[in-house]
Amino acid sequence: MTRFFNTAFMIICIGLLGLNCGNQEPDIVDQVDTPPLDEAQVIANRVMDAMGGKENWDNTRYLRFSFFGFRTHHWDKWTGRYRVSWTDRQSKKDYLILMNLNTKEGKAFVAGEEVTDAEELQELMTRGERAWINDIYWLLMPYKLQDPGVNLVYEGEVTIDEKMYDKLHLSFNDVGVTTGDEYWAYINKETHLMDKWEYLLQSREGQEERSRGEWKWNNWQPYGSILLSAEREGTDGTKRAHGDVGVFDHMADAIFSSSDAVTDEMLQASATTPTSQPAAATSQPD
Repeated sequence: MTRFFNTAFMIICIGLLGLNCGNQEPDIVDQVDTPPLDEAQVIANRVMDAMGGKENWDNTRYLRFSFFGFRTHHWDKWTGRYRVSWTDRQSKKDYLILMNLNTKEGKAFVAGEEVTDAEELQELMTRGERAWINDIYWLLMPYKLQDPGVNLVYEGEVTIDEKMYDKLHLSFNDVGVTTGDEYWAYINKETHLMDKWEYLLQSREGQEERSRGEWKWNNWQPYGSILLSAEREGTDGTKRAHGDVGVFDHMADAIFSSSDAVTDEMLQASATTPTSQPAAATSQPD
């Protein structure tokens, strides 16, 4: 999955209220008809409400998680400040990238040494951004059903294991790195949460066929004022979980500027953030 996590735009419309005195006739304001929402948009709005609502999502600032126990992310959603770290599986070297996702600028460290070569640094900035694009979608996809550039289509009701679902199809217009990817979201008609997704990825270099996948999104829980699902379950029953999932009211500036390790003192968690998380899987996806 390689999708841009586009910054949400909130438009505030302020109307002027005219006061009428005496026998003055009230002002006549032309009404502009708003097109009705189609079924896919209605369902997407229900999903957002079930996860805590758009206002709570917009007010959520700091998130942390470890992508299936591999890459650890700290993200300031409001400013684009971002930290990602991992250990390369082959070289065993530690990587750390501190950058701003909006400006695409920052610092990188390999095996504890700061990268000073401009070309290598740019490559690592791109690598960090792509890690964010991929990993964040595996955690937050249901919050992005109505992102700019998403084509959302309702494909009807389906029954799976005696549960009723609304099925949504997502395709993309000139957003992300692989715009040919497609997703299907299965929305539980009772809870309005996404219980499962399927995907068909665009062909990568060297592939003869497009990759397919299907995973359940289990164990929705409150984090701060929103809901998140950390556990994924494959068709064969294999379970993988994002680790260290948290929503925070505060992250110290040093998290996004210093190569020093992140400590508990640098984080201030929301009261409703769960204190224990599912264990991360030992085997990781590419």
